[in-house]
Amino acid sequence: MSHPFLTFTLADSHFAVEVTNVQEVLEYQHITRVPCADTWMEGLISSRGQGISVVNMRRKFALDDREPDKNTRIIVMELRPTEDETVIFGAIADSVQEVIEIADEEIEPPPKFGNTIATRFIRGIAKREGEFIIVLNAEQIFSQDELDDITETEESVPVEEEEQSPEG
Repeated sequence: MSHPFLTFTLADSHFAVEVTNVQEVLEYQHITRVPCADTWMEGLISSRGQGISVVNMRRKFALDDREPDKNTRIIVMELRPTEDETVIFGAIADSVQEVIEIADEEIEPPPKFGNTIATRFIRGIAKREGEFIIVLNAEQIFSQDELDDITETEESVPVEEEEQSPEG
């Protein structure tokens, strides 16, 4: 069975997440910094009248920082860590590539990195056109404590009202 995946880049590496975890892709925009947040927590944006925490995926994956450019995107993702819980956040990517189909049998198990932290959130490795694609297990990227931090940050910000058009 194959599934659609959104591919994106970070530090010249290709990553993929299942489309079912993606709400939308936004152009990079101003992010309001949150004091005393984890180093990987970039801050907050407003999208569709909702405050959304934004995660710097380079920092989360211990990659070097870089300045955003015209290709930088914010991938708004939705995770369901439990049946009763939904966490929505933005993830900064260097660029977003495309949606591709990857069959289950095309995803090889993640290599052993000498620790279990990285393999916890890597579902496996796929290969397309000579490039490796790191297929992420989006539900496992963050610990429950980190998900709680994301949710608490969003809840601490007042939600802006959407502007109504004259017709509506």
